[in-house]
Amino acid sequence: MALDDRERVLLIQQYRHPVGMRDWELPAGLLDVEGEQPWFAAARELAEEADFAADEWHVLADWMNSPGGSSENWRCFLARGLRALPDAHAREHEEADIVVRWVPLDEAVEAVLTGRLHNACTVAGVLAAYAARARGWQTLRPHDAPWPEHPAFR
Repeated sequence: MALDDRERVLLIQQYRHPVGMRDWELPAGLLDVEGEQPWFAAARELAEEADFAADEWHVLADWMNSPGGSSENWRCFLARGLRALPDAHAREHEEADIVVRWVPLDEAVEAVLTGRLHNACTVAGVLAAYAARARGWQTLRPHDAPWPEHPAFR
């Protein structure tokens, strides 16, 4: 989750074929580069999907979407100290028509609670950021915090 100095969340909208709609979500991606650390993957995805880089990275939240049926683990990073990259990433395929929008964190929370944001990672990330802010950001963990629940990092 990218959060600017005005506490706005960076959301992207792209078409998601399995649900047949354009969905608003946080920039995110897979750990699909062998040996790449999770925060590097998060930084790569932020650059590829939204043309931003961040000076600060923290772990915001970890979760398992469906531990009864899948070993999939998620980690949401909080990226701050944002800066636009001078050269836009050449987007192809599902990324070709990405729309980028900045939304105040409080509005994003309202969108979650009124059913206007649906992506599970976005819902979890937005609510975690809201809770972390309420605690003065004291719950943030270092970007390289252990992640023993993820099979690749045990």
